[in-house]
Amino acid sequence: MGRARGLLADGGKPTVAEIAKAAGVSRTGFYREFESRSALLEALAVEPEPAARDRILEAALDMVGAHGLNALSMDELAAHAGVSRATLYRLFPGKPTLLTSLIKAYSPLLPVSHVASTMHDEPPEVVMPEIARTVYRVVYGRGATRLGLLRAIFFEVSSFSPDAEEAAQEALTTLLGSVGVYLMSQMAAGRLRQMPPILALQAFIGPIFFHILTRPIAERLLGLDIPGEQAVTELAQSWLRAMRPSVGNQDGNDPPPPGGGAGVGLNQDSAS
Repeated sequence: MGRARGLLADGGKPTVAEIAKAAGVSRTGFYREFESRSALLEALAVEPEPAARDRILEAALDMVGAHGLNALSMDELAAHAGVSRATLYRLFPGKPTLLTSLIKAYSPLLPVSHVASTMHDEPPEVVMPEIARTVYRVVYGRGATRLGLLRAIFFEVSSFSPDAEEAAQEALTTLLGSVGVYLMSQMAAGRLRQMPPILALQAFIGPIFFHILTRPIAERLLGLDIPGEQAVTELAQSWLRAMRPSVGNQDGNDPPPPGGGAGVGLNQDSAS
């Protein structure tokens, strides 16, 4: 430990082989004392390297996406990420914290909130399709699909899993504080018809989420060939048509007349 402390004091990031050589022991001897390099750093009271957090989240993304949160073994996660159990639990004290961090790092939540916040002065026919495309890009547009994680989040939250409750509460607060606030402002301005914001969010998210979840099977079995961003854009435009304020009723409390009628404050092209 003294040799390792000296190497670390020099500002480097010594490997197990370098530490063992400096201590005059073999790698086998090192592993007899410490299960991993991270375990040695833990014993030395050295803060985990930033890369450890990233490795844990990347490993958890694969494991939760494949088998769900309930099936996740924290011991297996530590081994898969190449960190000690002590390091894992220091960074993520339990599954609720881990799921919250996964949602922030890999789900569409923060990118969608960013769109709503930065485009808050734009009309709904600009913002809502962009939100839909952002969701699709996050799930499918960064190399490996994140569909498994999205599916796991949905089932964990909808099953009222105790491990998911904390993450669900934080996600809902973030979503209502960004997209929810935007929708309320557009309803107040007469660009969208009045309704409870949470229902408006559910009506918007539901079809897009269902499309993303079922897209692989629709492509394989039904021959779906509509580009993904085009598909979710059309779903967003359908939502916009349904949310158009009624003719002659700016507060939007009455249902729209049969056939839809002209929109108030919306681009007429979006209805065609």
